Amino acid sequence: MKYSLEMNIELIKKIKKDNLKIVFTNGCFDILHVGHIRYLQSAKELGDFLVIGLNSDSSVKINKGKNRPLNIFKDRAKMLSSLKAVDLVINFEEQTPLKLIKNILPDILVKGGDYKIEDIVGSEDVIKNGGKVISLDFYEGYSSTKYIKRIKKH
Repeated sequence: MKYSLEMNIELIKKIKKDNLKIVFTNGCFDILHVGHIRYLQSAKELGDFLVIGLNSDSSVKINKGKNRPLNIFKDRAKMLSSLKAVDLVINFEEQTPLKLIKNILPDILVKGGDYKIEDIVGSEDVIKNGGKVISLDFYEGYSSTKYIKRIKKH
């Protein structure tokens, strides 16, 4: 599978031309857990085609620290791509997915409930383009960082 925007731009254009609703979210998804699964299923229910902007390994290091990611991009992308709810995974190198969001201009931009809508990267661009920005329910107790801490204790 190809994970760059350039390799998938024609697919995105076709989805838009077919008037299918594109939902976009992003993240590191370093250790896939049930909180992620619930979140991605909820995101998919909002539209027809779920696109995940996945942080590159260097982007994860910038955002999460020098010991992350635990799983390399290729493995994280493969796990996400295998989920029924996920239609497309696209790599981004920057600290945020703003450039990717501006290129895709999804119908719906989603993040977890720990984000306020006004703080979601790309929200202004999506709203200006007639799209919606939604903060989904956050499932307390599920985070990769918490799992890493628990594993280190044992």
